[in-house]
Amino acid sequence: MAIDTVEKIREALHRGGLRATGSRIAVLSLLMRDGRPLSHAEVVEALGPSVADRATLYRNLVDLAEVGLLRRTELGDRTWRFEFIDAEHQGEVRHPHFICTECGSVECLPELAVAAGRAAHTPKALKAGDVEIQIRGVCDECIRI
Repeated sequence: MAIDTVEKIREALHRGGLRATGSRIAVLSLLMRDGRPLSHAEVVEALGPSVADRATLYRNLVDLAEVGLLRRTELGDRTWRFEFIDAEHQGEVRHPHFICTECGSVECLPELAVAAGRAAHTPKALKAGDVEIQIRGVCDECIRI
């Protein structure tokens, strides 16, 4: 990992009021590199026991989400996933995700516009853009031709 990347991570942690521990730096770096939401189990598998134990990694994920460096989302399978939010996109409307119905992989999709309309029955959350969009199907790796 580049030194400037580590310094940016340290600065982001300090702005969030968190100490820049090795495990927090490793978690943020992983999620920045991967670019998609990862579950706690996927983070543990990717980082291994040499970085931190399972409980510490989970606490780090929760702490990072609480200070706004990660977004925590549940995609209908009762598993929390965490994804990095860069400073430019903090506070923005959530982007959509594609979830493979075969293998369960999750990919981020480009922004999609949903027309809320002016109907009286349109939920306020939809009008405000405070919704999550999930598209389910079979990913390219699992598709059978």
